[in-house]
Amino acid sequence: MEVILNKDVADIGKAGQIVKVKEGFARNFLFPQNLAKPVTSGSLKILEQQKQIKFEQSLKQKEQALELKRRLDSFSLTIAALAQDEEKLYGSISAQDVFEALKNEGFLINKNNINLIDPIKSLGIYEIQVDLHPEVTAKLKLWVVKK
Repeated sequence: MEVILNKDVADIGKAGQIVKVKEGFARNFLFPQNLAKPVTSGSLKILEQQKQIKFEQSLKQKEQALELKRRLDSFSLTIAALAQDEEKLYGSISAQDVFEALKNEGFLINKNNINLIDPIKSLGIYEIQVDLHPEVTAKLKLWVVKK
């Protein structure tokens, strides 16, 4: 029996896929838990419409990410921190600090998308990678200066 999965099901498939399963499994497990629905001409039309909507939303998100990338690539962020004489910071600059500084400058970026592998522990100029979309990555120039 062919069914369309409403949600991801382990070892079966992902949401939106058409898969073949045994009739008893579909009737006794998938249908009662609303994990799948039978393949009909109406459900196929709905599936195609949902795929089209999802594709259009993905394109819109990618365009927004590209615009934000252009803004970030031409932007330099400066963070002032307390430092010793040999240019080592008393603390460190973390992704949270970069997130807060970007937020203060008007950039709305998820903190988890800032790829700062190790905290910054000295003064200088750094290039930080920011993932804006699965296909779009920006490079942010960060200046860490003495307070």
